[in-house]
Amino acid sequence: MSDRPALADLTVGQELARRTVAVDRARLVRYAGASGDFNPIHWNQRVAESVGLPGVIAHGMWTMGAAAAVVVDWAGDPGAVVDYQTRFTRPVPVPDPGQAEVEVVATVGVLDAGAGTVRVDLTVTVEGARVLGKAQAVVRLS
Repeated sequence: MSDRPALADLTVGQELARRTVAVDRARLVRYAGASGDFNPIHWNQRVAESVGLPGVIAHGMWTMGAAAAVVVDWAGDPGAVVDYQTRFTRPVPVPDPGQAEVEVVATVGVLDAGAGTVRVDLTVTVEGARVLGKAQAVVRLS
């Protein structure tokens, strides 16, 4: 028996997953090391403000990855995600001290029985404001 979701059990508009992902400045430093993206807007308050940002911001790719992880966990197999795309609509400011909380809600957007896929639409917000736009993942379930 598989723990993976079945296409036949899904309906358009159904909520699949909901998660809050916290990000603090220590996580940004670790992500910079892992990704090689050492742009100072992700760790230096003075530089971030000098280019017009509200302060240090999370890496866009970190935010995108945090949202994708919700889909991967729901699907039960990272290889099942066959497409993922988004637009970056607003930065994620990360306070010091403290953390930003990224809310991710995954819902069924489109079912394609012929292809055995579901398009998962993601609503990704911080303090009620969307930080990713048109975030969508296509997951093969059969």
